[in-house]
Amino acid sequence: MQKTVILGVIGSDAHVVGITILEQALSTSGFDVVNVGVQTSQEEFVDAAKAHDAEAVLVSSLYGHAKQDCEGFHEKIEAAGLDVATYIGGNLAVGQDDFEETRARFEDMGFDRVFDSETDPEEAIAALNEDLEVAVAEDGEHERRLEA
Repeated sequence: MQKTVILGVIGSDAHVVGITILEQALSTSGFDVVNVGVQTSQEEFVDAAKAHDAEAVLVSSLYGHAKQDCEGFHEKIEAAGLDVATYIGGNLAVGQDDFEETRARFEDMGFDRVFDSETDPEEAIAALNEDLEVAVAEDGEHERRLEA
């Protein structure tokens, strides 16, 4: 059974290349990807996750204003009754010089995983496989792990 993930660029950010690459990599790895595009509001992410019964929401931001764009995001997810893994990646802060501080800030905001702009898609895919308990068969196809 495919795992559904929501992917998009939050706020006023219009950088599309990263999510296009990530969408292709995720799809190739067996995920059902719903790409909500660029300049996406928090509400649009939440609505898409609810409408598609998603297991994860992946937020991209490259213009450095992710903190402002994501304030209150997890409260909206909780209010919608969603139980999803949340990831964020990109150039998350203007003048970002210590990524570990940036990572800690976004983890404190509720994100399960935080990636910098140099992260390879394979790293995000491996994290999704782990977090969503997806087993990868020898042929590269996903298998759902049996619950005990």
